[in-house]
Amino acid sequence: MSKIKLMTDSASDIPKELEAKYDIRILCFPITLGEKSFYDRDYDYVEYYDMLINSKDFPTHAQITAFEFEEIYKEYYEQGYTDLIYVAIASLGSNTYNNAVMAVDTFFENTPEAKDKYNIHVIDSGNYTGVYGYPLIQSAIKISKGASAEEVIAYMKDWLSCAEVHFGCYTLEFVKRSGRVSTAAAFVGEMLGLRPVIKIKGGVSTTDAKVRGDKAIIPKIVEITADRIIPQTPYCLVYAYDESQEKELAKELTKKLGYPPEMSFRIGGVIAANAGPKLVGAFFKAKD
Repeated sequence: MSKIKLMTDSASDIPKELEAKYDIRILCFPITLGEKSFYDRDYDYVEYYDMLINSKDFPTHAQITAFEFEEIYKEYYEQGYTDLIYVAIASLGSNTYNNAVMAVDTFFENTPEAKDKYNIHVIDSGNYTGVYGYPLIQSAIKISKGASAEEVIAYMKDWLSCAEVHFGCYTLEFVKRSGRVSTAAAFVGEMLGLRPVIKIKGGVSTTDAKVRGDKAIIPKIVEITADRIIPQTPYCLVYAYDESQEKELAKELTKKLGYPPEMSFRIGGVIAANAGPKLVGAFFKAKD
């Protein structure tokens, strides 16, 4: 009889209560902010956002190492699991996925008796935040109802191949530093009061649109979502510091699409480090 473990990293932004409810193992990225070193999820959301806003330094985060992965693979093998499914932060944004793949070979070299008894599946999400946190939660529900590892992996790959996130930033300093928006474009944007609406799919970020002023961000995300989403399929929201922005986007999308978002994900340490603590967006399966 199969025994399946789901695992991901903290950039999936799965809420702690759902991590516990569905027994999803979450590996936390180490973060450095000025002289402070800590792990993602050590601080609650608002406390961390306040640290970002009030610090003169920008945060940096390290990858999860191959050695850590090998130790975790061994841990679940010894616990009698037949399948471990790890869904990783986009490989284009972090070497963590490659480390996880490398550790599979090392694990089986060091533990040859595990071959044919234990399967390790490493999936590149090609994205960030709840874009891969959401299907992990759905996969946990499927497993609880008897789904096999193969069925879960097929569902996960189908979702991730179609999913995209569109979000608007209310401050440009973090996306400018991370390279999501060029320094020159960010400077011009700040001068003109422009705000980027950014799309991420397949690990690649592009600027969907530039809107003038904060109030234009949510209408543009509603417009893009209505145009791109596969009709009547679930969609979710992402947000950060300001809960009122999440509520407004939920209200406007519900009005436009005729049904509410399935979940909302508040971004954690890694995503806020690159996109900033002031954003709102939506993700969904796109038509193409």
